[in-house]
Amino acid sequence: MSLNRNPFTWWNGATFGTWFGLRGKTRIGEDSLGNVYWAGGKDPNGITRRWVIYNGPNDASRVPPEWFGWLHHQIDAAPDQVLPAPRSWEKAPEPNQTGTRAAYRPSGALEAGGQRARSTGDYEAWTPDA
Repeated sequence: MSLNRNPFTWWNGATFGTWFGLRGKTRIGEDSLGNVYWAGGKDPNGITRRWVIYNGPNDASRVPPEWFGWLHHQIDAAPDQVLPAPRSWEKAPEPNQTGTRAAYRPSGALEAGGQRARSTGDYEAWTPDA
């Protein structure tokens, strides 16, 4: 089923047109999530184009910070060649959890089953006549 759906639904991964467009481009590397990074061609300003083919759903928050820097031309070479090894205290990056069950819910959020704190009396409603 996914083979038939893939050419038409870009949100499920790269479409046939995207893979077709990779002809003649250079595969730069792959991150720990399985996303593959490519470079090739020039934009109108003469800057090399760079892009990512996601392993799974297309979600920009799934790009690790070091590869984000490469995609946005903050570093020239692939991150594994120019950046130091991760420190022992660094946490692994997480995808954006908004819209999922793991999303942050403050204590007063209705979704968390909480109650809003009562007003302290310092609120004064605006009226157009005032």
